[in-house]
Amino acid sequence: MAAVFEDTATLAADARRAFVLRYVQPGLAGLIDGSVSTLAPIFAAAFATGHNGATFLVGLAASVGAGISMGFTEALSDDGSVTGRGDPWIHGLVCGVMTTLGGLGHTLPYAIPDTLPAGWPNPFVLATTLAVLVVVVELIAIAAIRTRFMATPFWRAAMQVMLGGALVLATGILIGSA
Repeated sequence: MAAVFEDTATLAADARRAFVLRYVQPGLAGLIDGSVSTLAPIFAAAFATGHNGATFLVGLAASVGAGISMGFTEALSDDGSVTGRGDPWIHGLVCGVMTTLGGLGHTLPYAIPDTLPAGWPNPFVLATTLAVLVVVVELIAIAAIRTRFMATPFWRAAMQVMLGGALVLATGILIGSA
């Protein structure tokens, strides 16, 4: 009877490991890349132009372009035969979609029109404030996923992604303000 429970526990552990390898890990890599690597071009465009429309287009291009690049990179880097990660096009698709979503999160606030009715806050300041808030939420989500699936303590994961995000964000703002 003990062997049955042991086999069930082993099967459950194997299924969880396969899920993490096939979906969580490529999705997390994509989310990190999309949320962090797109910060520099988006905020550089924001601070260089001061216009939401132009920033939105740069963010859209950076997010979709990064998603395509990361999707193909993930799919072509591992056919699954050595790692057991399964169909490379599935984990490539997961990675690409999550990369795009990670970048679009802080791009969408720049869809706010450059002109708003009287009495509204400055559209650029409003969009930039919302974008920064979205970045914080994205980074907290990444830390939570790392904690849940990668056994990384939350505060360590949060500090790691916040440090990386802050460095890339500062780079974009400095370059865009030059």
